Amino acid sequence: MKKREDSIVGFIGLGLMGGALAMGLRKQGPRKIWGYDIDPTVIKMAIDRKVIDEGAFDSEGLKKMLPQCDLLFICLSPKDALVFLTTYMEHFKTGAVITDITGVKEVIVKKLGNRLRNDIDYIPGHPMAGSEKEGFGNADDSIFKNRNYILTPLPTNQPENIELIKEIVTDLGFNHITETTCEIHDEKIAFTSQLCHIIAAALVDCEDDLSITDFEGGSFGDLTRIAMINAAMWTELFMCNRKNLLNNIEKFESSLEEMKRMIEAEESAELIQRLTSVREKRIIMGEIREAKNLKKR
Repeated sequence: MKKREDSIVGFIGLGLMGGALAMGLRKQGPRKIWGYDIDPTVIKMAIDRKVIDEGAFDSEGLKKMLPQCDLLFICLSPKDALVFLTTYMEHFKTGAVITDITGVKEVIVKKLGNRLRNDIDYIPGHPMAGSEKEGFGNADDSIFKNRNYILTPLPTNQPENIELIKEIVTDLGFNHITETTCEIHDEKIAFTSQLCHIIAAALVDCEDDLSITDFEGGSFGDLTRIAMINAAMWTELFMCNRKNLLNNIEKFESSLEEMKRMIEAEESAELIQRLTSVREKRIIMGEIREAKNLKKR
Protein backbone atom coordinates (compact mmCIF):
# COMPACT_ATOMS: atom_id res chain seq x y z
CA MET A 1 0.00 0.00 0.00
CA LYS A 2 1.35 3.43 -0.95
CA LYS A 3 1.62 6.35 1.45
CA ARG A 4 -1.75 7.96 2.07
CA GLU A 5 -0.82 11.13 0.19
CA ASP A 6 0.25 9.12 -2.86
CA SER A 7 -2.64 6.67 -2.92
CA ILE A 8 -5.60 6.46 -5.26
CA VAL A 9 -8.84 5.98 -3.36
CA GLY A 10 -12.08 4.64 -4.78
CA PHE A 11 -15.67 4.68 -3.55
CA ILE A 12 -18.28 2.20 -4.68
CA GLY A 13 -21.65 3.88 -4.14
CA LEU A 14 -21.93 7.63 -3.66
CA GLY A 15 -25.06 7.84 -1.55
CA LEU A 16 -25.29 9.61 1.79
CA MET A 17 -22.48 7.58 3.41
CA GLY A 18 -20.27 7.02 0.40
CA GLY A 19 -20.54 10.68 -0.49
CA ALA A 20 -19.74 11.81 3.05
CA LEU A 21 -16.72 9.50 3.24
CA ALA A 22 -15.45 10.76 -0.10
CA MET A 23 -15.85 14.37 1.10
CA GLY A 24 -13.88 13.57 4.23
CA LEU A 25 -11.11 11.77 2.32
CA ARG A 26 -10.88 14.68 -0.10
CA LYS A 27 -9.75 16.85 2.80
CA GLN A 28 -7.06 14.31 3.71
CA GLY A 29 -5.30 14.74 0.40
CA PRO A 30 -5.06 11.44 -1.50
CA ARG A 31 -3.51 11.93 -4.93
CA LYS A 32 -6.70 10.97 -6.73
CA ILE A 33 -10.26 9.93 -5.86
CA TRP A 34 -12.44 7.76 -8.04
CA GLY A 35 -16.16 7.27 -7.52
CA TYR A 36 -18.68 4.77 -8.86
CA ASP A 37 -22.45 5.07 -8.79
CA ILE A 38 -25.15 3.61 -11.02
CA ASP A 39 -26.61 7.12 -11.41
CA PRO A 40 -24.59 9.21 -13.92
CA THR A 41 -26.06 12.45 -12.49
CA VAL A 42 -24.53 11.62 -9.11
CA ILE A 43 -21.12 11.12 -10.71
CA LYS A 44 -21.42 14.47 -12.49
CA MET A 45 -22.46 16.20 -9.27
CA ALA A 46 -19.53 14.66 -7.37
CA ILE A 47 -17.05 15.74 -10.05
CA ASP A 48 -18.55 19.24 -10.28
CA ARG A 49 -18.22 19.63 -6.52
CA LYS A 50 -14.62 18.36 -6.73
CA VAL A 51 -15.38 15.52 -4.31
CA ILE A 52 -14.01 13.02 -6.85
CA ASP A 53 -11.62 13.41 -9.76
CA GLU A 54 -13.01 10.71 -12.02
CA GLY A 55 -16.12 8.61 -12.01
CA ALA A 56 -17.77 5.52 -13.45
CA PHE A 57 -21.40 4.45 -13.70
CA ASP A 58 -21.21 1.19 -15.66
CA SER A 59 -19.25 -2.05 -15.79
CA GLU A 60 -16.72 -0.81 -18.32
CA GLY A 61 -15.97 2.23 -16.22
CA LEU A 62 -15.53 0.03 -13.16
CA LYS A 63 -13.05 -2.18 -14.97
CA LYS A 64 -11.01 0.92 -15.72
CA MET A 65 -11.31 2.27 -12.18
CA LEU A 66 -10.64 -0.77 -9.98
CA PRO A 67 -7.12 -1.69 -11.19
CA GLN A 68 -6.00 1.84 -10.22
CA CYS A 69 -7.33 1.98 -6.66
CA ASP A 70 -4.92 1.40 -3.78
CA LEU A 71 -7.74 1.79 -1.25
CA LEU A 72 -11.39 1.00 -1.93
CA PHE A 73 -14.47 1.77 0.18
CA ILE A 74 -17.51 -0.35 -0.70
CA CYS A 75 -20.54 1.71 0.34
CA LEU A 76 -23.36 -0.64 -0.58
CA SER A 77 -26.00 -2.75 1.13
CA PRO A 78 -24.82 -6.19 2.36
CA LYS A 79 -26.22 -8.13 -0.60
CA ASP A 80 -25.00 -5.60 -3.15
CA ALA A 81 -21.57 -5.52 -1.49
CA LEU A 82 -21.34 -9.30 -1.71
CA VAL A 83 -22.36 -9.30 -5.37
CA PHE A 84 -19.85 -6.55 -6.13
CA LEU A 85 -16.98 -8.33 -4.39
CA THR A 86 -17.59 -11.63 -6.16
CA THR A 87 -18.29 -10.07 -9.57
CA TYR A 88 -15.23 -7.82 -9.70
CA MET A 89 -12.76 -9.84 -7.61
CA GLU A 90 -10.37 -10.32 -10.53
CA HIS A 91 -10.25 -6.59 -11.30
CA PHE A 92 -8.90 -5.33 -7.95
CA LYS A 93 -5.37 -3.96 -7.94
CA THR A 94 -2.72 -6.27 -6.52
CA GLY A 95 -2.02 -5.18 -2.95
CA ALA A 96 -5.22 -3.15 -2.68
CA VAL A 97 -6.79 -2.52 0.71
CA ILE A 98 -10.55 -2.97 0.53
CA THR A 99 -13.06 -2.11 3.22
CA ASP A 100 -16.82 -1.77 3.44
CA ILE A 101 -19.40 0.03 5.57
CA THR A 102 -22.18 -2.56 5.69
CA GLY A 103 -24.36 -2.86 8.80
CA VAL A 104 -24.01 -6.65 9.09
CA LYS A 105 -20.84 -8.68 8.73
CA GLU A 106 -21.23 -12.44 9.16
CA VAL A 107 -23.38 -12.96 6.08
CA ILE A 108 -20.77 -11.34 3.81
CA VAL A 109 -17.66 -12.96 5.27
CA LYS A 110 -19.24 -16.43 5.38
CA LYS A 111 -20.53 -16.28 1.83
CA LEU A 112 -17.25 -14.92 0.49
CA GLY A 113 -15.48 -17.93 1.94
CA ASN A 114 -12.28 -18.71 0.07
CA ARG A 115 -13.15 -16.52 -2.90
CA LEU A 116 -11.07 -13.64 -1.55
CA ARG A 117 -7.81 -13.20 -3.42
CA ASN A 118 -4.64 -13.66 -1.40
CA ASP A 119 -3.03 -10.53 -2.85
CA ILE A 120 -5.67 -8.07 -1.57
CA ASP A 121 -6.56 -7.14 2.01
CA TYR A 122 -10.28 -7.00 2.76
CA ILE A 123 -10.97 -5.37 6.15
CA PRO A 124 -14.68 -5.22 7.07
CA GLY A 125 -15.75 -1.98 8.75
CA HIS A 126 -18.84 -0.16 9.99
CA PRO A 127 -19.04 3.59 10.65
CA MET A 128 -21.66 4.17 13.35
CA ALA A 129 -23.00 7.36 11.83
CA GLY A 130 -25.72 8.37 9.46
CA SER A 131 -28.80 10.48 8.90
CA GLU A 132 -32.50 10.10 8.22
CA LYS A 133 -31.79 11.84 4.90
CA GLU A 134 -30.69 10.04 1.75
CA GLY A 135 -28.47 10.49 -1.27
CA PHE A 136 -25.32 12.31 -2.30
CA GLY A 137 -27.10 15.65 -2.23
CA ASN A 138 -27.47 15.31 1.55
CA ALA A 139 -23.97 13.96 2.19
CA ASP A 140 -21.95 15.81 4.83
CA ASP A 141 -18.78 14.51 6.47
CA SER A 142 -19.57 16.36 9.71
CA ILE A 143 -21.84 13.41 10.65
CA PHE A 144 -18.69 11.47 11.60
CA LYS A 145 -17.55 13.79 14.39
CA ASN A 146 -17.24 12.02 17.76
CA ARG A 147 -18.89 8.84 16.48
CA ASN A 148 -17.91 5.18 16.84
CA TYR A 149 -16.24 3.10 14.13
CA ILE A 150 -16.21 -0.68 14.25
CA LEU A 151 -13.68 -2.90 12.52
CA THR A 152 -14.04 -6.68 12.26
CA PRO A 153 -10.59 -7.71 11.02
CA LEU A 154 -10.02 -11.10 9.46
CA PRO A 155 -7.12 -13.37 10.50
CA THR A 156 -5.43 -12.71 7.16
CA ASN A 157 -5.40 -8.91 7.49
CA GLN A 158 -2.05 -7.13 7.58
CA PRO A 159 -1.55 -5.10 10.81
CA GLU A 160 -0.23 -2.10 8.89
CA ASN A 161 -3.39 -1.99 6.76
CA ILE A 162 -5.62 -2.13 9.83
CA GLU A 163 -3.64 0.79 11.24
CA LEU A 164 -4.09 2.66 7.96
CA ILE A 165 -7.88 2.36 8.19
CA LYS A 166 -7.76 3.47 11.83
CA GLU A 167 -5.70 6.55 10.94
CA ILE A 168 -8.07 7.50 8.13
CA VAL A 169 -11.27 7.15 10.15
CA THR A 170 -9.75 9.00 13.10
CA ASP A 171 -8.94 11.89 10.78
CA LEU A 172 -12.53 11.75 9.54
CA GLY A 173 -13.67 12.61 13.07
CA PHE A 174 -14.47 9.23 14.62
CA ASN A 175 -13.27 9.25 18.22
CA HIS A 176 -13.68 5.63 19.25
CA ILE A 177 -12.64 2.59 17.21
CA THR A 178 -13.61 -0.90 18.31
CA GLU A 179 -12.07 -4.08 16.93
CA THR A 180 -14.22 -7.18 17.30
CA THR A 181 -15.38 -10.28 15.47
CA CYS A 182 -18.10 -10.36 12.83
CA GLU A 183 -20.24 -12.46 15.16
CA ILE A 184 -20.01 -10.06 18.11
CA HIS A 185 -20.53 -7.08 15.81
CA ASP A 186 -23.82 -8.48 14.56
CA GLU A 187 -24.97 -9.36 18.08
CA LYS A 188 -24.29 -5.86 19.44
CA ILE A 189 -25.59 -3.97 16.40
CA ALA A 190 -28.87 -5.85 16.64
CA PHE A 191 -29.38 -4.02 19.95
CA THR A 192 -27.77 -0.59 19.51
CA SER A 193 -28.96 0.04 15.95
CA GLN A 194 -31.50 -2.36 14.51
CA LEU A 195 -33.72 -2.69 17.60
CA CYS A 196 -33.73 1.10 17.98
CA HIS A 197 -35.01 1.51 14.41
CA ILE A 198 -37.69 -1.14 14.97
CA ILE A 199 -38.86 0.61 18.17
CA ALA A 200 -38.94 4.02 16.47
CA ALA A 201 -40.89 2.61 13.52
CA ALA A 202 -43.37 0.81 15.81
CA LEU A 203 -43.89 3.96 17.88
CA VAL A 204 -44.86 5.98 14.80
CA ASP A 205 -46.86 3.07 13.38
CA CYS A 206 -49.10 2.78 16.44
CA GLU A 207 -50.40 6.37 16.23
CA ASP A 208 -52.92 7.51 13.58
CA ASP A 209 -53.07 11.21 14.49
CA LEU A 210 -50.81 12.94 11.96
CA SER A 211 -50.90 16.15 14.02
CA ILE A 212 -49.64 14.43 17.16
CA THR A 213 -46.43 16.50 17.04
CA ASP A 214 -48.51 19.50 18.21
CA PHE A 215 -48.42 17.82 21.61
CA GLU A 216 -44.75 16.81 21.83
CA GLY A 217 -42.03 18.53 23.79
CA GLY A 218 -39.03 16.86 22.21
CA SER A 219 -39.18 13.28 23.44
CA PHE A 220 -41.26 12.02 20.54
CA GLY A 221 -39.04 13.75 18.00
CA ASP A 222 -35.85 12.42 19.60
CA LEU A 223 -37.22 8.88 19.70
CA THR A 224 -38.69 8.78 16.20
CA ARG A 225 -36.26 10.71 13.98
CA ILE A 226 -34.76 7.42 12.85
CA ALA A 227 -38.19 6.10 11.83
CA MET A 228 -37.70 8.07 8.59
CA ILE A 229 -35.65 5.20 7.20
CA ASN A 230 -34.78 3.74 3.85
CA ALA A 231 -37.31 0.92 4.07
CA ALA A 232 -35.66 -1.44 1.57
CA MET A 233 -32.16 -1.06 3.04
CA TRP A 234 -33.25 -1.50 6.65
CA THR A 235 -35.47 -4.46 5.82
CA GLU A 236 -32.42 -6.13 4.27
CA LEU A 237 -30.37 -5.43 7.40
CA PHE A 238 -33.13 -6.79 9.64
CA MET A 239 -33.48 -9.97 7.59
CA CYS A 240 -29.72 -10.56 7.32
CA ASN A 241 -29.44 -10.36 11.12
CA ARG A 242 -32.89 -11.64 12.05
CA LYS A 243 -31.81 -14.18 14.69
CA ASN A 244 -29.93 -11.59 16.73
CA LEU A 245 -32.62 -8.97 16.14
CA LEU A 246 -35.45 -11.27 17.23
CA ASN A 247 -33.55 -12.13 20.42
CA ASN A 248 -33.32 -8.45 21.25
CA ILE A 249 -36.95 -7.73 20.36
CA GLU A 250 -37.96 -10.47 22.81
CA LYS A 251 -35.76 -8.96 25.55
CA PHE A 252 -37.31 -5.56 24.93
CA GLU A 253 -40.83 -6.99 24.94
CA SER A 254 -40.11 -8.69 28.28
CA SER A 255 -38.93 -5.44 29.87
CA LEU A 256 -41.87 -3.48 28.43
CA GLU A 257 -44.34 -6.12 29.59
CA GLU A 258 -42.96 -6.02 33.14
CA MET A 259 -43.31 -2.21 33.33
CA LYS A 260 -46.83 -2.50 31.90
CA ARG A 261 -47.68 -5.04 34.60
CA MET A 262 -46.40 -2.71 37.33
CA ILE A 263 -48.58 0.12 36.03
CA GLU A 264 -51.65 -2.13 35.78
CA ALA A 265 -51.10 -3.38 39.35
CA GLU A 266 -50.42 0.17 40.61
CA GLU A 267 -47.08 -0.95 41.99
CA SER A 268 -45.66 2.56 42.31
CA ALA A 269 -42.80 1.66 44.62
CA GLU A 270 -41.66 -1.18 42.37
CA LEU A 271 -41.83 1.03 39.29
CA ILE A 272 -39.86 3.79 41.00
CA GLN A 273 -37.20 1.23 41.92
CA ARG A 274 -37.11 -0.13 38.36
CA LEU A 275 -36.87 3.31 36.75
CA THR A 276 -34.21 4.43 39.23
CA SER A 277 -32.18 1.34 38.36
CA VAL A 278 -32.58 2.13 34.66
CA ARG A 279 -31.42 5.72 35.21
CA GLU A 280 -28.35 4.55 37.12
CA LYS A 281 -27.52 2.01 34.43
CA ARG A 282 -27.71 4.65 31.70
CA ILE A 283 -25.51 7.04 33.69
CA ILE A 284 -22.89 4.30 34.09
CA MET A 285 -23.01 3.56 30.35
CA GLY A 286 -22.24 7.23 29.65
CA GLU A 287 -19.47 7.36 32.25
CA ILE A 288 -17.76 4.29 30.76
CA ARG A 289 -17.87 5.89 27.32
CA GLU A 290 -16.50 9.20 28.63
CA ALA A 291 -13.70 7.41 30.50
CA LYS A 292 -12.65 5.67 27.30
CA ASN A 293 -12.59 8.98 25.44
CA LEU A 294 -10.54 10.69 28.18
CA LYS A 295 -8.04 7.83 28.14
CA LYS A 296 -7.33 8.49 24.46
CA ARG A 297 -6.73 12.24 24.86
